[in-house]
Amino acid sequence: MKIELSRQIGRFRLDRLLLWALLLAAAFVAGRSWLAEHPEHDPWAPLDLNDPPGWATQRKLAALRTDPAECRAVLERSGVAFSALPAAGEGQCRREDRTVLVEAPLAPEPPASTCAIAAAFELWLRRGVQPAAEELLGSRVARIEHFGAYSCRRMYGRDTGQWSEHATGNAIDISAFVLVDGRRITVARDWADPGVEAGFLHRVRDHACKVFGTVLSPDYNAAHADHLHLDQAARGFGGVCR
Repeated sequence: MKIELSRQIGRFRLDRLLLWALLLAAAFVAGRSWLAEHPEHDPWAPLDLNDPPGWATQRKLAALRTDPAECRAVLERSGVAFSALPAAGEGQCRREDRTVLVEAPLAPEPPASTCAIAAAFELWLRRGVQPAAEELLGSRVARIEHFGAYSCRRMYGRDTGQWSEHATGNAIDISAFVLVDGRRITVARDWADPGVEAGFLHRVRDHACKVFGTVLSPDYNAAHADHLHLDQAARGFGGVCR
């Protein structure tokens, strides 16, 4: 009787294991099918800027920081017009990756930056800037004014210390947004004022934190009182967003 009971218990355990295995297999198949329909959540699916942002988007963008070739493949896949310029500069200011978004609404003109900056800017424009402008200001953005991307210098223009991300074009400073209806919202004038303009600037700053490695605004220090500094340096988990 004890032997028979042991056999029954053994069969019960085996059946339970088989059931769990079948359930796990079914969940895996269903999961892969769901991910195929939602590539923005699939860490293995190629990044496409036309897809809505998902769980894996920020991780994929971060991976582009060290892979210019894949980054340019992302721009091509996403239908983003760009030009790849030859390398330039020397030493700490050597720029191997010089990418220009030829149709970006940047003024005075789209600057040469790293491809990682270009990809993040495009996604920020599509998913952050334009929706915020339409919702809060009732108009789309026609032009984004900037102070440049490349500047061969150390941080804060010092003679010593860490080199700025601008030294390799891995950053861009945004100063103002001009709407289709002609209104101009500037970081210097509107950041701290009460009203919808400040709400817009804070909204686009917060969204930039989802696609750039570091985002610095007037809330960070006086040196950024008139612009949003956006760069793609990897500075640990989450980067700096202020």
